[in-house]
Amino acid sequence: MSDKLSHSPMIIPALDLIDGMVVRLHQGDYDKQRDYGNAPLLRLQDYEKQGAQLLHLVDLTGAKDPNARQIDLIKSLIKGVNIPIQIGGGIRCEEDITALLSIGATRVVIGSTAIKQPDLVKTWFRKYGPEALVLALDVRIQPNGEKYVAIHGWQEDSKQTLEQVIDDYLPYGLKHVLCTDISKDGTLTGSNVMLYQSISQQYPQLALQASGGIGSLADINALQYSGVAGIIVGRALLEGKFTVQEAISCWQKG
Repeated sequence: MSDKLSHSPMIIPALDLIDGMVVRLHQGDYDKQRDYGNAPLLRLQDYEKQGAQLLHLVDLTGAKDPNARQIDLIKSLIKGVNIPIQIGGGIRCEEDITALLSIGATRVVIGSTAIKQPDLVKTWFRKYGPEALVLALDVRIQPNGEKYVAIHGWQEDSKQTLEQVIDDYLPYGLKHVLCTDISKDGTLTGSNVMLYQSISQQYPQLALQASGGIGSLADINALQYSGVAGIIVGRALLEGKFTVQEAISCWQKG
């Protein structure tokens, strides 16, 4: 992968997939699902045409049931575009990683497993290298400012803070962190700029991806000097709040 991809800040369009459908879950709840049609490939090709340099997919079917992972669909999506795709959704074992990398995923996104089985995930960092892995760390920020990482689709909080998890993985080369403020996810009310500023300043070696809350071009603009390497945009694009092209030019103008 080129240096350009890993170092220039970028807009990262995202799709969540259940049984081939493009969906959004409200605050991670499968019972609060909104459908956006069954043409994920057309959407990804459109995002690429508009200038996206990286795409983000979440296999929600596979997250719920690892045996039902949408491998054939994901393979066709990767083949159907010419830009890198990072993929997550319930990555629990090495087979999940090898399956996704072997069909052409650029990076695999690891969530709860990184918290629950850190020794296992550290072996993956050694084996596949930090460029192939993204840690997805979803945080619930306490009134005192402490950032606790949530696991199991946000059903429970781990006993670890965001900083503790990052510190634990840095010796293994941790580079890519996708950080979501849970209270912002899917709300279109703006992202937690302060969170990203403080983490970027504390860990300048990380390529931080901001996720959650982007609802307008102003929200993208607000992240301009936050130090993030990328901004995940999902629902706002699906609902036509702005286009990928508009988001990229907003970011580049800054």
